[in-house]
Amino acid sequence: MYPYFHLRSYTAPQPMFVPTPFVYYPHPFDAMRQQGIRGIATWTDGGETTKCGIPWSDQEYMTAAVGENSPFRCGQMLKIRNMSAPYGREIIVKVVDEVPGYQDNEINLHRRAFQALGVNPNIGRLNIEIFPSPQLEEEKWGKYLLEVTQAAYPGYQVTDYKTVRKSRISDQQIRETYEFQLQSPQETITVQGNVIYNPNTDRIVSFDIKEM
Repeated sequence: MYPYFHLRSYTAPQPMFVPTPFVYYPHPFDAMRQQGIRGIATWTDGGETTKCGIPWSDQEYMTAAVGENSPFRCGQMLKIRNMSAPYGREIIVKVVDEVPGYQDNEINLHRRAFQALGVNPNIGRLNIEIFPSPQLEEEKWGKYLLEVTQAAYPGYQVTDYKTVRKSRISDQQIRETYEFQLQSPQETITVQGNVIYNPNTDRIVSFDIKEM
């Protein structure tokens, strides 16, 4: 007689796995993700005409000129960091003109932008770092809200920004929300901007800005 063996089915323990839903976290401008260019900033009071066709007074004078052979183009947004200041003050400027003889790492800021970096124009030249802003360049309506915010807060400079969210309200309406950090000699504030537009016509339905 053969010995009796009671065979049991065996199921190996399964590892516990809890799926994590995909969540999109928009990233603010992060200098660590950008290739900064160290260079020199000078200043100007601007002129009546520019090669870019954009007035120096655009963005309440947070504007700049670059060399004719510069990798930066007309209308591009650049973040400028003061390398001489211990706190590294920063501003965002728009390229509105081109000048001959300037190197790739040289930029000519409007006097107001130069002063916004926390220095006296009498120094003439300033050690700076230039960061292109590709995220904002890709965000058409974020760029639009930045200009609205800059105009709405004279005496403040936009120093940082981030995309908060994008949502589809309907087939004819999309909402985009951005936050901008503004700095004055007295304080730093955060302003949120919302824009609703029709993706079919690329026209604005409404927009608003408010302090947070």
